[in-house]
Amino acid sequence: MNDFLTRRVFICALAGLLSFQGPALGAVASLQQMVGQMIVVGFSGNNVNSAGFRAVLDDVVAGRAGGVMYLGNNVASLGDVEKMNRALLQAGGELPPFISLDQEGGKVERLTSRVGFPEIESALRMAATRTPDQAREIYSAMARNLAGLGFNLNLGPVVDLNINPDNPIIGRFQRSYGRSSEVVSAYAASFIDGHRQAGILTVLKHFPGHGSAREDTHEGFVDISSYWREEELGPYENLIGDGRADMVMIAHLFHERFSRADGAQLPASLSRSWVEGVLRTELGYDGVVISDDMEMGAITDRFSMAEAVVLAVEAGVDILLFSNTANYRPSLAKEIGEILMARARTDPAFMDRIIQSYRRITVLKQGI
Repeated sequence: MNDFLTRRVFICALAGLLSFQGPALGAVASLQQMVGQMIVVGFSGNNVNSAGFRAVLDDVVAGRAGGVMYLGNNVASLGDVEKMNRALLQAGGELPPFISLDQEGGKVERLTSRVGFPEIESALRMAATRTPDQAREIYSAMARNLAGLGFNLNLGPVVDLNINPDNPIIGRFQRSYGRSSEVVSAYAASFIDGHRQAGILTVLKHFPGHGSAREDTHEGFVDISSYWREEELGPYENLIGDGRADMVMIAHLFHERFSRADGAQLPASLSRSWVEGVLRTELGYDGVVISDDMEMGAITDRFSMAEAVVLAVEAGVDILLFSNTANYRPSLAKEIGEILMARARTDPAFMDRIIQSYRRITVLKQGI
């Protein structure tokens, strides 16, 4: 496409973008606002006066970030958490920010008894000692406590099958409900239903299945080509079919069968074959796709930030999750947004992907 035609197509796409009526608001959305909704970032600090919190609050106010993620270092007291969340919700205006954390139970909890938050057992122990109905009541009580603090998104449940109990990030931490797709689906449904009763969104993770992996994507490249099994898609198929998928988190796992045809070793999070092919076409999912932390070694060891965010969006990812821990900087959301906007201004297809993501995100936020 020559430069003149490229500019004309961009102008037409931008005109449509600027007049797009957000389904949640009926408000005109700018390119920056649309891109901002695709970015969820971590922050530093643990109270409303922390410089890092003030910076991410400014990002939410300015539309540079559509949400935040809490880690353990952001939690000094439940009172401080509630105050920060109240400020974030007020800052988001008509499109509330996603206020998220990993509160699975067991070893993966950001809110703990140290600050007075009731802890619950791991997924594996939950399935071993409780019925799905009992589990739902426990998850419902936890979700009510989360909602009372202002959270609206829990980054769970884990729906990985416990195929490899020695898996360094799933099996060893008892994060899987079990080896059977039926068992995992049943207890994940209890997790989701309990959260929905409290008005909290959930995320199915880690697509296409981390339970058979032998390495940790936090540390570097993980190739599951020789041992991943199609049965690991079972919980996704079941829960998507039941209407229980608010979001799906895509992992940084490589499988040679689903890499790009040009030979590039793309992890699932950057692979159109996985996102658009398997998840959306084969499993029929048309909701929000969120990446796993884009600062994991599986990404940062092989791709620049600009390469990774562009490839992820081209693959079909709607929300880019950055913990902002690898090289903390308060400008991270702005940097990501500038990369996306620069690409959109020269690539009409990329612009269309941003519009698609914005539509999915605003529809989901109507439920917050």
